[in-house]
Amino acid sequence: MADRGDPKLLIQPVQRLESQEEATVRSNSRLPAIPAGLVTLFLACATPVARDYVSEIEAWRVDREERLKADDGWLTLSGLFFLAEGDNSFGSSPTNDIVLRTGPAHAGVFSLRDGAITARAPEGETLSVNGHDTTVAQLSPCEGDDRPTITLGPLKLFCHLSGDRLAIRVRDRESDIRRGFTGLRWYPVDEAYRIRGRYIPHSEPHTIELSNNLGDVLKVQTNGSVALELDGQEMRLTAVDYDDRLWFIFRDLTSGSETYPAARFLYADPPGADGRTTVDFNRAYNPPCAFNPHTTCPLPPLENRLAVRIEAGELDYHD
Repeated sequence: MADRGDPKLLIQPVQRLESQEEATVRSNSRLPAIPAGLVTLFLACATPVARDYVSEIEAWRVDREERLKADDGWLTLSGLFFLAEGDNSFGSSPTNDIVLRTGPAHAGVFSLRDGAITARAPEGETLSVNGHDTTVAQLSPCEGDDRPTITLGPLKLFCHLSGDRLAIRVRDRESDIRRGFTGLRWYPVDEAYRIRGRYIPHSEPHTIELSNNLGDVLKVQTNGSVALELDGQEMRLTAVDYDDRLWFIFRDLTSGSETYPAARFLYADPPGADGRTTVDFNRAYNPPCAFNPHTTCPLPPLENRLAVRIEAGELDYHD
């Protein structure tokens, strides 16, 4: 049986549409005859637009996979260690609290006190933090390009906040997950899932609480939701504010059978002057926890658990 991602499947609906159009012109004697040349011209003008859209989505999907496999992509995360209050030793020796795949037997200590993490090198040694050798470093903030990061050969260590809990994340360029990655799978591109929606602002911005896959509670801000219609059914998706975009965390009736059970993610541009935005489910993709157990992912709010099948976007991952 052909794979659902086979590009040949993408052109079959167009071929059927052409044959139906021609059959209608031939069989309906009450309509004036339409010259075959005009039919061909019409289809020739319409087809490149569809091809351009499919090409755009497929190029985005290729880029998505390349970013996932990059040195700083989600596949390189190889450890998530939640810290206990006080000292937490780390190194390659199994006697440490945090055991690393490689590196010095005793590389240092993470000290957690009153919500702050300090990294200390063993006596007489140093740690490389953001390219500078130091004996002590404060590991905050936990996010952003300028976060303090310890380098130990192919490993990078930095702090991570999951709800109220502080942890150390380990990134390994040579991780087993990265080396064993088998590639992404997608539904065929279907423009029916590219939907114009109406943005509905809340009376005032507010914060909502979302659990993540580890049971920690995250607080995120939302300024509104988007109302849209699919197969005659109206839906409303709460949008999380993320930089200057709308972020949707959702689940649907394909979740757990064809798509990742916990959720999928999707971004849309902010609404235009007409109060509308385009929600394109062909760009829906899996959160990092679909590939990597060392990641944390928010779960969708109740209103974003849709009672419809969204047969578009990324399929569940199988290694």
